Amino acid sequence: MRHQRSNLPFAALVLASTMAFGLAGHFAAEAVIRHQQVHQLNELTEIVLRRSEFAVDFAAASLDELAKRDLASCAPAALQAIRLHVYQRSAIKDVRLVNPDGSVICSAYSETLEFDKGWADRRDMLPSHDRKLSLFRVEQFGGDALGVLGDVNRSSALVAIVGLNAGLFDLMPAELRAHSDVILALSNGEKLGEFRLDAGKPLQGPISFDKHSTRFPLHATIRLEHAVLSSWNSEAYWPALAVALGLGALFGILLARSRRMEGPVADLDRGLAAGEFKPYYQPIFDLRSGQITGCEVLARWVRRDGSVVPPMNFIPLAESSGRIQVMTWQILKSALADLHGVLRADKTFKMSVNVVPKHLLSAGFVETLRRTVLAARISARQIVVEVTERDELDDLAHAAAVVAELRDHGFRVAIDDVGVGHSGLSRLKGLGANTIKIDKFFVDTITVDASTTTIVEMLVALARDFRMTVVAEGIETEEQRHALIASGVEEGQGYLVAAPLPFAKFSELVDSRRRSASAAPAGDVLVA
Repeated sequence: MRHQRSNLPFAALVLASTMAFGLAGHFAAEAVIRHQQVHQLNELTEIVLRRSEFAVDFAAASLDELAKRDLASCAPAALQAIRLHVYQRSAIKDVRLVNPDGSVICSAYSETLEFDKGWADRRDMLPSHDRKLSLFRVEQFGGDALGVLGDVNRSSALVAIVGLNAGLFDLMPAELRAHSDVILALSNGEKLGEFRLDAGKPLQGPISFDKHSTRFPLHATIRLEHAVLSSWNSEAYWPALAVALGLGALFGILLARSRRMEGPVADLDRGLAAGEFKPYYQPIFDLRSGQITGCEVLARWVRRDGSVVPPMNFIPLAESSGRIQVMTWQILKSALADLHGVLRADKTFKMSVNVVPKHLLSAGFVETLRRTVLAARISARQIVVEVTERDELDDLAHAAAVVAELRDHGFRVAIDDVGVGHSGLSRLKGLGANTIKIDKFFVDTITVDASTTTIVEMLVALARDFRMTVVAEGIETEEQRHALIASGVEEGQGYLVAAPLPFAKFSELVDSRRRSASAAPAGDVLVA
């Protein structure tokens, strides 16, 4: 009996500890799931806004081109040229010449005037942040459109009528589509576009996620029923609760938590000292011929036991702990040594290396890069500095000055992750880069989502206007390659040709492709 009584406090303690951890796990799991849901919905709202900004950028670039070609005229030849311009840009429905007050003088497609339900006065149009453009809703019987006005001179202006297809906003996950709507509006509340499966069915207890453009008078909103969140992306709840309950019985391991927290950074330092961070190489290839034209250098942590740690497991820690700069220089020197023969043999071959914005803007970056490449006896024109757009460049003027200095020394600059990052296309133009890299997000959906094709075509057209080249990332299928070619993209990278490879295997691939190219009849495609 005494033995049974002596076990009661122990059992009670274990039970209390398990219940406490279980309760904490319940609230923590719910908090994490809700945070992730809010994060994803905010990202989707941001994407709606970015797509809309791309549409405005696309229209603005078109108006600039027409103005530079002196086509702001109602002469038959000018209107014919404008019609051809509109025909080549599917997102634009019409271009009109207007008076300073906004009233229409003439239209490239005069018959579209019959579909207008109304036309805004210049005083009712909303200026962009830099006041170079004015935006307004064009009410038409077939659905509303967006008007983008840009002044040509004091006596006239051009207006591009941009069709905002509902497909541009059809981006909600399948389980949320029937319980949500996506809305794009002007800052004065006028609705420009909306996607909703059942427009006649009101949302029950909706919650909203809003984003305002810092460049244009645009406002994106995603509304969805609060109840649907309880089942969306909640698969992690029960595993998390099980882990919490297990930790309740083994709470003693928390005593080692402070010691474990020091471990990862110390591991990084040991890896850097031992030279365990190695460059891997992913080919960049011509989409039509399959010829390998360059590569992107990617960091991998190769431990002493031969195991390879993926970048997502150490790059964020390297950035937050300040080790990323040392790691970047270490990777670059190794890559220059590996690729010395390839780069010297083929002067058109390009090597891209990733640099985080904070490193790019650090003191002495350009001079250190120049000395490192010069010491390797490699031409600066073969080195591409890739700056990710996911991290915002806080000082655009400083960044543009650094990019200009890099280009003065012969280096090329690429902006990575374009389309899902912080910068609009006008900021990218101001940065002065040579190349934009279309994010894998768009490549994944280009064969199944017509709106993605439109966005990629916009990016290609704008890049061409800005005299930039375009590279698509994450190509995995032949269907994606063909769709990108049809959209005007010329180069890409992805698992369709190869995953990131250690140098020995990358070198074998390059040699194999060159032998195949020399043996194959002219025009044969080497991809696949």
